[in-house]
Amino acid sequence: MASASNATTDTRSDWETRQAAARGEKTPISFMGWVRLWTRTIALVLLMMLFVVPLYVTRIFTYGSPWPKWYLAIAAWIVGARVERHGTPLRRDVFFVANHVSWVDILALAGASGTAFVAKAELAKAPLVGWLCSLNRTVFVQREDRLRVADQINALREALMDNWSVTVFPEGTTTDGHSLLPFKSSMLSVLEPPPPGVLVQPVVLDYGAMAEWIGWIGEEGGLNNYKRVMARKGTFPVKLFFLEPFSPIEYRGRKAIAAEARVRIEECLRETMGHELRPFDHDVAPIRYSKAKLPPVEPPADHASTDDLPTN
Repeated sequence: MASASNATTDTRSDWETRQAAARGEKTPISFMGWVRLWTRTIALVLLMMLFVVPLYVTRIFTYGSPWPKWYLAIAAWIVGARVERHGTPLRRDVFFVANHVSWVDILALAGASGTAFVAKAELAKAPLVGWLCSLNRTVFVQREDRLRVADQINALREALMDNWSVTVFPEGTTTDGHSLLPFKSSMLSVLEPPPPGVLVQPVVLDYGAMAEWIGWIGEEGGLNNYKRVMARKGTFPVKLFFLEPFSPIEYRGRKAIAAEARVRIEECLRETMGHELRPFDHDVAPIRYSKAKLPPVEPPADHASTDDLPTN
């Protein structure tokens, strides 16, 4: 592996614990684990209390406040992430396309670049994490709500105009860090046609040996994953590779843009991990629409497709 952790999880018991969590089983936490969990959680809350007033005061006078970026960078450090940035993130007029491993991705990426995000609506309800997302003007999408997809695309377009940078996780769910799922391209509809001057910059998140433990996969609930990450001993590296940006104008539509970004991310992942990517061990549930939400007539031709909105 290209990365290492201050506290490895290579023992059989840790592997079995991680596998049990992926099956949806509750992870046991030691006394010291609970101490670490609550210490880090309280530190995040105290940091929030320190930052929340200047955050909202600056928003009265300007949209582009630096406080969310500073807060989320420190929050990532409290959680245990030691972020290493490779390459230069564009500051504005950029659409970051990244692989997705954990909710920690949001802290690390926003802290390093100040980007806003597209995330599943369920994340907005997650304890503390949902509020952290809202600080950075996250665009929450509801995959099952077919009637609101056009509104969600418009919200994303506004975020791209207002936030200088927006990040999407086109795999649609989190993985184990050693796999790369097919990219779903519906949220790239905002690039059809591309807004003037906007570039696409692929981003790779590499947790190294800790990707297996950090990853939020399978049937594990968000709260259990949060507790596992916050209770673990030591720190873990997160390498962020900001790859060469490209113009979406040079590609024919969102599917071609997504395919190009995926090729670049896969190549970087193989290089940094030192081995080929492997098949993802967990099923990704297909989308199912509620009949009550389906429109009574065919949608107009320019109505956005929902066949590949994010799930996680």
